[in-house]
Amino acid sequence: MAPNLSLRNVVPSLCLLLVLIGRGQRAWAHDYVDALSKAILFFEGQRSGFLPEDQRLKWRAHSGLSDGWTHNVDLTGGYYDAGDNVKFGFPMAFTTTMLSWSVVEFGEMMPPEELRNARVAIRWATDYLLKTVSQPNRIFVQVGDPISDHNCWERPEDMDTSRAVYAVDAPNPASDVAGETAAALAASSMVFRSSDPGYSETLLRNAVKAFQLADNYRGAYSDNSDVKGGVCPFYCDFDGYQDELLWGAAWLRRATKDDNFLNYIQSNGKTLGAEDNINEFGWDNKHAGLNVLVSKEVVEGNVYSLESYKASAESFLCTLIPETAASSHIEYSPGGLIYRPGGSNLQHATSIAFLELVYANYLSRTSQAINCGNVYVSAQTLRQQAKKQVDYILGDNPMRLSYMIGYGSNYPQRIHHRGSSLPSVKDHPQVIACKEGSTYFNSTGPNPNVLVGAVVGGPGQDDVYVDDRADFRKSEPTTYINAPFVGVLAYFAANPNP
Repeated sequence: MAPNLSLRNVVPSLCLLLVLIGRGQRAWAHDYVDALSKAILFFEGQRSGFLPEDQRLKWRAHSGLSDGWTHNVDLTGGYYDAGDNVKFGFPMAFTTTMLSWSVVEFGEMMPPEELRNARVAIRWATDYLLKTVSQPNRIFVQVGDPISDHNCWERPEDMDTSRAVYAVDAPNPASDVAGETAAALAASSMVFRSSDPGYSETLLRNAVKAFQLADNYRGAYSDNSDVKGGVCPFYCDFDGYQDELLWGAAWLRRATKDDNFLNYIQSNGKTLGAEDNINEFGWDNKHAGLNVLVSKEVVEGNVYSLESYKASAESFLCTLIPETAASSHIEYSPGGLIYRPGGSNLQHATSIAFLELVYANYLSRTSQAINCGNVYVSAQTLRQQAKKQVDYILGDNPMRLSYMIGYGSNYPQRIHHRGSSLPSVKDHPQVIACKEGSTYFNSTGPNPNVLVGAVVGGPGQDDVYVDDRADFRKSEPTTYINAPFVGVLAYFAANPNP
């Protein structure tokens, strides 16, 4: 029997619908569960190495199967960072840390199947990272010569460019990559603690070893002359290595509860610049994430010796709230997207939304709020701010475009990604050589292979996005855009209306 609907019930709902449409907002909810599933699936399109039978993106195949042979070591596996075929260790380790933090903080909110898929995505990275620290006093930081790689447009399955291996041997420093690797292995050890205790112990043991390498031989990996030509300008350490030392120690403290690591972040905060650049967070600068991570012990555990980290975290979060006096420190596009110059802007939107949600959890569990001077900021306010960024990415923007590939019906068709833009080896088994791929790069047609779940670099400060494969700053996806987005989407999949 149909429900008995009176005009009294229908009219208010209709008016609300019209108001929402009039304001240019969606009158329906996003499917955050679908977006979460696709955000995780994206990582299968970035896989290097021997692909398993349960590989879901079937247009990909094995690649990089001889990686490491020049050093008589197995360096197969891991992820290509973006739309090229190079394995850059610095952003890969950060990606792994953020995927792991996503599960540590929001894993219980994920549907069981997606939690399993997230663990698989993390393990694909950690298996590789373990190989990079498998030799005493050495860390492998990269596989693939980016110059020769970027001069070609070819599928990873066809790669015939140099697979040069870049390693740093003590006493030469690599505190940034080793520190981030320590963070990644420590964070991921928490992910596998209950599901695979033996693997978790292996990860944690190697995390300590990587941190010792980072701390004992201090300096930036890109300052080594035999490495600099391969990693710069792509993933140079522009912001210093000190933050990675604190970040690695903070994750080891979180994973082990060892007071030695607590003492490290207490006593080295000043000397290693914990209060510098507190409004930045990404693959190169860990400060805002470090402060949010460490603040958990202050907010929830009353460890007041770490109060300076909490003060910095809350100072940063206050800048994100338009009603506060501190908000002048951050830019928004006219459509409401957090904007930072430099390209791949959505990495800032996803990582900052992630930090907002993590801190909101701390506040909720302790019934606290942030004092931003002229206004108090609640957990709900932080969650609403994060949701604006998420919904913008998924289509609530002036372009009415989903910046996640495969989500919704309107998304970029010509992303800057070799494997996606070239015919699959399943459809075109003949080799497509280095320069032969230029035909596909220059094509105005859509990419033949859909890299489901990839989040592109995104629009400019004016909210404008042109679907142009050559404009890599806007059209190229990266693993470190997606990694924090996994945690963000996990939260909203469970809490669609914060």
